[in-house]
Amino acid sequence: MKPSIPQKERILSLDIIRGIALFGILLINVGAYKIIMGEESLPVYSGFNRIVDTLIDMFIEKKFFSIFSFLFGVGFYIFASRAESRGDKPRWRFARRLIALFLIGIIHFFVFWGSILSIYAIIGLFLLPFYRARVSTISRWLGMIIVFYILSIVMKLFAPDMGVLSNIFAFIGNDAIAIFIMFLSGFLAAKADWIRHVRELSRQIRLIQMVTFPLFIGFSIWIWFASQADDQNIQSIIGLGLIPTTYFYLVSLFSILEHKQITKFLQPIAHVGQMAFTNYWAQSFIGLGIISLMGLEVVSPSNIVIISIVIYVIQMCYSVIWFKFFKMGPLEKVWRFMTYGRRFPATKK
Repeated sequence: MKPSIPQKERILSLDIIRGIALFGILLINVGAYKIIMGEESLPVYSGFNRIVDTLIDMFIEKKFFSIFSFLFGVGFYIFASRAESRGDKPRWRFARRLIALFLIGIIHFFVFWGSILSIYAIIGLFLLPFYRARVSTISRWLGMIIVFYILSIVMKLFAPDMGVLSNIFAFIGNDAIAIFIMFLSGFLAAKADWIRHVRELSRQIRLIQMVTFPLFIGFSIWIWFASQADDQNIQSIIGLGLIPTTYFYLVSLFSILEHKQITKFLQPIAHVGQMAFTNYWAQSFIGLGIISLMGLEVVSPSNIVIISIVIYVIQMCYSVIWFKFFKMGPLEKVWRFMTYGRRFPATKK
């Protein structure tokens, strides 16, 4: 088993990427906030709004949730390995953490119907059997699941009428499986200790980029034309390109963040990512408030971009201020208490 990441060591790149992922998630969620406020049907966009909507499908839709899922898998290994180094039971402690996440997610569901927290908690349980597995074993399982996931989407696209098999393909090719793939990818990357050795893995990263970049471009073009043609299979096409696109984003971000000047410049985003749990919750409250103040009947794609930027700037400001006085976000503190059953000091000494 690989040594755990020391308790006091934070990998800044993880916080920055988590903060970036939160902005991408905002661009998806803001448009859904209005749905719980009325019964209007979603309009068909044209002109500039149509272009913005298509660009979100091409570059944002499902990708940033997948990045967030990857980081959840990384977090699982870091949390469990640290628990074990303290003499705790890592799988039991993480299971308790997931139960706490599930309960908090249920509460959030009453605020925002699209909350992903409880779903993450349920899917996260399937990571537990992999904690003791070897890196090679995890790699084989991951490869096998990816193959089945891709084949299922291909069959949905090109052979949709296959009776019972179509239902099986729909299950294997759904978003829950994609989330678990990214969970397992992040867990593998952390357990193999790749996260802390990005510079030494530059050759392998370039190889991944060489493979995934053409796929990223190809799927982006496919999504563009499918969107312009109002293809009903647009979500399946996005799902098919999800894994290579997410891997391309991730390896590129980790490579870029090896430069200290860039990480220093992006420190405010790191603070947003450091209290991601709190900020994910806060996004729905701030978003609903802004939509109400603007009196919007329909949240158009252009409105989504503007509102997302406003929310994110607000979150960067209060996250930076918060960490001047406290060591963790308020919901992070609640989650920690529910996980361990005891209080931890939140203020900085």
